[in-house]
Amino acid sequence: MPIDPYDLENVRLCEFCNRRLPHNYHQALCPNCVEYKLLHDVKDYIRENLVNEYQVAEHFQIPLRQVKRWIQEGRIEYRQTDNGAALAGMHCQRCGAPVSFGTLCPKCLKLLNSGTKGYSLQRPKLTNDDKMYYLDRDK
Repeated sequence: MPIDPYDLENVRLCEFCNRRLPHNYHQALCPNCVEYKLLHDVKDYIRENLVNEYQVAEHFQIPLRQVKRWIQEGRIEYRQTDNGAALAGMHCQRCGAPVSFGTLCPKCLKLLNSGTKGYSLQRPKLTNDDKMYYLDRDK
């Protein structure tokens, strides 16, 4: 007999967010909550240890590209070393300075968020010859 998806008595729910889970799903948390919990565990690990992204990926047995994606998205941040270089080896997309999270360094981020919106072209200076002329119909 097939399982009724609307039967609320036999529905499995995520323990964290109460989202419905498929009957053949064997974990207690949904995939989003699993990633959320993993992200928080990674953040705690980075705060407690002086590690780089390779060590984080190895410790949690996750792909390195996932750790680098979290860095680029600004979801995790590394401590900076004494010489100011970031442990992650990431660089600002605008100026090339080392960054510890995201894709821009704090200086470039501040410059972009300084209140100026968009770009404007400089108006050329007008000379006496640069006037608007009208054609008179009468003459």
